[in-house]
Amino acid sequence: MTRLRFPFPAGLLQLLTLLCLQVLPASGQIYDPVQWTLELEAEQAPPGSKVLARLTAEIEDSWHIYSSTTPAGIPLDIAVAASEAVAGWQAFQPDPEVVFDPNFQQNVEWYSSEPEFLIELELSPEASGRVDVEVAVGYGACDPRQCLPPKRKSASAQLDIVRSAMASAHEVPDSYQPAARNQRGQPASAQAAVAAVLAETPAQFESPEQGLFRFALVALGFGFVAVLTPCVFPMIPIYMGSFLGGGARPWRAVLRQAGTFCLGVILLFTGIGGALSAFLGPFGLGQIGSSLWVNLFIAAVMFAFGASMLGAFELSLPSRWTTGASTRSTGSGPVATLMLSLVFTLASFACTGPFVGSLLAGSIGEGGMAYPVLGMGVFATGLSAPFFVLALFPKLMDRLPRSGGWLAMSKRAAGLVLLAVGLKYLGIADRLVGWDLLTRERFLAIWIVLFGTAALYLWGVLRMEHDGPTEGIGLVRLGTGGAFLALAISLVPGMFGGRLGELDAYVPEGAAAGLAAPGGGGLSWIKNDYDGASAKATAEGKTLLVSFTGYSCSNCKWMKANMFTRPEVGELLEKTVLVELYTDGFDEASERHQEMQVERFRSSSTPFYALMRPDGTVAATFSGQTRDVSEFRSFLQSAS
Repeated sequence: MTRLRFPFPAGLLQLLTLLCLQVLPASGQIYDPVQWTLELEAEQAPPGSKVLARLTAEIEDSWHIYSSTTPAGIPLDIAVAASEAVAGWQAFQPDPEVVFDPNFQQNVEWYSSEPEFLIELELSPEASGRVDVEVAVGYGACDPRQCLPPKRKSASAQLDIVRSAMASAHEVPDSYQPAARNQRGQPASAQAAVAAVLAETPAQFESPEQGLFRFALVALGFGFVAVLTPCVFPMIPIYMGSFLGGGARPWRAVLRQAGTFCLGVILLFTGIGGALSAFLGPFGLGQIGSSLWVNLFIAAVMFAFGASMLGAFELSLPSRWTTGASTRSTGSGPVATLMLSLVFTLASFACTGPFVGSLLAGSIGEGGMAYPVLGMGVFATGLSAPFFVLALFPKLMDRLPRSGGWLAMSKRAAGLVLLAVGLKYLGIADRLVGWDLLTRERFLAIWIVLFGTAALYLWGVLRMEHDGPTEGIGLVRLGTGGAFLALAISLVPGMFGGRLGELDAYVPEGAAAGLAAPGGGGLSWIKNDYDGASAKATAEGKTLLVSFTGYSCSNCKWMKANMFTRPEVGELLEKTVLVELYTDGFDEASERHQEMQVERFRSSSTPFYALMRPDGTVAATFSGQTRDVSEFRSFLQSAS
C-alpha cells in the first residue's frame, strides 16, 4: 500500500465543510456608534458655586441620536448622579436638526456628528475635597435604515472643591434650551439617577460580538488550503525559481522580491473586499443577506465553482488579462514584481475563486465593513505565506512533494463540498419565498449523498472520467474519507426529527413546531401570530417571549436548536408562551413584524428576543446569539 508523501491537503479536506459553514451569514451583530465624554469647565471651584459641565456625544458617520423634545424617536434623557457635593443641576441641549426620519415616517429632532450638551452644577455649601461628578444618559441611535435598542451609559469627571478657589463665570448660550432639571434639595444616589434615566425602559441584554476573530481564522485556513490546489501548488517552483535566480542572487534581494510579491497578492485580494464594502456600505452587507436574489446568485456561483472543480467545465478569466499582465512582469524590480503578483492572482482564479466566493458570501449577513476586507486580507496572507517562507528557507523546496493525483483529488473533493454549500443558500431562498421544496428531509438526503460520495471517491470506490491511474490508499486518504462518511452518517438522525447540534444552524427546520425539552415535553412555538400569543399569555397569566427571527438567520436557528433545548433554560420556559415572528419573508406579515420591531423595540437585529409580562409591559430584551447559558437565564429571569 503506497502512502501519499504529502498528507496536509487531504488532512484538511474534512475540515472544509465546517469551515465553509462557519462563514455563512449570521445576522444580529450589535453596534455601538455613540461614545460619551464629560468635561468640567473648571478643575477647581469653591463650595456653593456653580460649575458648567460639557457632555459630548461622539457619533459615527450616518448615525444620529434624538433630542429630549423630539416628537418621535427615542428621546434623550440626562440625569446627574448627585452626591452630598451636588445640591442641584440643570441640563441644556443645543438646537437640534429638524429632519424627516424614514424610520418613523415623520419629522423628528436629532443630533449627529459631535453635539455638546451643557450641565450647570450647583455645589453644596458644605462640599469639600475631590469629588466625582457622574452623568447618566439614556438614548437611542439610528441610521437611515435601522435603529438599535435604547442604551444607558454614564460619563464622569473629577472636581476639586477648594474654599480658596475662584468661582468661574459662565453663561449658557441662547442657542441652548433646558433639557432636564433636578431641583435643589432633591439629590439622588448614583444608582437612582441611572435608573431614573430610563425608568420605563426594560433591561437590555446584548451578546458580545465574537465572530470577527473566528472569521479571520477561517479565512487564514482557506488561504492555506488554496495553496494545495492544482492552480497554485505547481506554480510554486516556477515563482521560486524566478525569485532565487538559480541561486546566484543575494539573499536580501530574494527576500525583497518575495516580500514585494506577497504584498502585491495581499493588496489585490484586500482591494476586492474593500470594493465590496464600499459598494454595499457598512450595513448593506447585513441587510442583503435576506435577499432572495442575492441568495439565488450565491447558490448559482457555488454550484458553478463546484461543477468546475469536478471537471464539468473550466472557469477562468479572459486570457488577455493574464497575457497583458505577463508582458509587464519581466524583471525583478518592484513594479515588475507587483505585476507578477497580478499574474499569479489572475492565473490562480480557477482554484482560488471558490474560496474567495465563500468568504465574500460569508461576509454578507455579518454586518460590518471589516469582514470582507479582513477576510480577503487574511486569506491572501495564508495564500502567499508559503512563497515568503520558501524564500527565507530555500532548502525546504527539496521537501515539497511532486504534483500528482492528490491535487486533482483535493480539488474534486472540495467541489462536492461547494455543492453542499450552494445547497445551503438555495435552501434560504426556498424558505424566503415559502416554496418548501427543500424540506429538512430532502436537504439532508442530498447532503448525505454528497458527503458519502466524497468518502467513496477518496477511497477509490468511485472514479471520475479524467482521473489518472489509481494510487494506493494511504492513512490520510482513509482518515479523510472516514471523516466525510462520519459526517454523512451523523446527518441521518436529523431526517427523523433528531437534533444535529451545531449543524442545526445551517439546515432547514423540521415541520414540527416543538423542540425537545426537559421531561420529554416540548417547547411549542406559535408562528407569526403575535396577537394570538399575547392574548393567550394574558389569559393564562404567563410571560410572553417574542422571538424576532429570520429564514436566513443561522444564529436564530442555532439558538432555537441549541440554547432553548438546554434543561436549565427549558425549565424557565415551562410557564412561558413562545411566539416567533419572521422578519425577512416576502409577505405582509414580515413587513408588519419589521415595523413592530423597529417602532416598539428600536431594533432591526436578528435574533432579537423580548420578554413581556402578562400586563403587556416589556420586562427585558436580548439581542444576538449567545453561548453563555447563565447570561440567557439571567435574561429569562428578569421578568420575575
